[in-house]
Amino acid sequence: MSVATTTDLCYLIAAIGFILALKGLSSPRRARLGNLVGAAGMALAIGVTFFHPGLHHLGLILGAMAIGAVIGVPTARLVKMTAMPQMVAAFNGVGGGAAALVSVVEFLAIDTKLAPTYKIVEIAFGVVVGCVSLSGSAVAFAKLQELMTGRPITYPAQQVVNAVIGVAILGVALALFVSPSSTVLWILLALSLVLGAILVLPIGGADVPVLISLLNSATGLAVAASGFTIGSNLLIVAGTLVGASGILLTRMMSQAMGRSLPNILFSAFGAVITAGTAQGEADRSVRAGTPEDVGVLLAYSRKVVIIPGYGLAVAQAQHTARELADILADRGVEVFYAIHPVAGRMPGHMNVLLAEANVPYEELKEMDEANPEMATADVALVVGANDTVNPAAHTTPGSPIYGMPIINADQAGTVVFLKRSMRPGFAGIDNELLYDPKTVMLFGDAKDTLTKLVAAVSAA
Repeated sequence: MSVATTTDLCYLIAAIGFILALKGLSSPRRARLGNLVGAAGMALAIGVTFFHPGLHHLGLILGAMAIGAVIGVPTARLVKMTAMPQMVAAFNGVGGGAAALVSVVEFLAIDTKLAPTYKIVEIAFGVVVGCVSLSGSAVAFAKLQELMTGRPITYPAQQVVNAVIGVAILGVALALFVSPSSTVLWILLALSLVLGAILVLPIGGADVPVLISLLNSATGLAVAASGFTIGSNLLIVAGTLVGASGILLTRMMSQAMGRSLPNILFSAFGAVITAGTAQGEADRSVRAGTPEDVGVLLAYSRKVVIIPGYGLAVAQAQHTARELADILADRGVEVFYAIHPVAGRMPGHMNVLLAEANVPYEELKEMDEANPEMATADVALVVGANDTVNPAAHTTPGSPIYGMPIINADQAGTVVFLKRSMRPGFAGIDNELLYDPKTVMLFGDAKDTLTKLVAAVSAA
């Protein structure tokens, strides 16, 4: 068997590994195995590439890999769960930038006068999409890391400016096809970087998970384009898988929010406002409870549903939440977690968070599976969530979240909210459930409050 045939066979095995990895990631139970299979496929692909005929600059390649490992491994090991979304955004941007660089290098290496038109199209596409993903991910990272405001940043005629730059990119790309030159390529690259940044600026708050998914899809498309550019079937397959799965996930996230993708991208929804502006908050009261009273309520319940949100991640309270669930289960209480698709700041944030605390997979129920059981729950324990349980999504036409599927916490016998304050969620609107007579508020840090609940249940 020739070297070329062996290489292609190994690439095929690696591609199958990527597909199986995506299949594994569709379920929390198989997600860890899926990651390992995908990593093994990538390791095989990288290893085989070193035997590719005509490989040059081996020292530079190994040096770059070493630098990447020195940066990537500690970053991945030390990152906090609350910082996972911005790490995903950063790594995603790096992938898009790498794909764009591959296209640029290929353009500089070929004879543009003899290159077929389709080759220039592939290069232009890789540069545009890769650069949009790079700069867009950089802005998303800055928002999530609070290096800049997380609120939508808008200015007069913003959409007109975006349209003008988009048209300019098309014009420059056309010029590149007609008369390929490095100067035109650099102009295309610069405009694409600008477009990526200004597209992300007006997006904030609750729309961040959808944004991350969309940018991930863009990176996959850029990688697929670079695969066409350098003639790598494996890159084409891997990039297409990422691009397609990212688009599907973006669509699913949009549906979970009850909004169209154009509305998410262009409506500046998700502004984070101060609690003082929440409608009617100043002249309304809520029923505050104590951890001791709620602990007794939980201890003598038949079914308890824990509904996690971003506040759980901020407080790093996932381990304490599991401890509470274990103690309740030991007392014969049925406990499960109701997971909303857009809870947190990235797709699957709550699943990853709870998996880190070794929460049994069978206790995690997605929204559609959890909602039919909410009416039979004695207590819905809402930990750091807000918009994802806000009944306004069902009852208030004209509300920013109207039509958004939610977890029906209001159907439980008693609702217990763990919140730091009465500040509204990312949508910036009041939550009527907070004022419901059957709702009990426990104010404070989620981890501290859960710790007190653990003690109270143990003493009950």
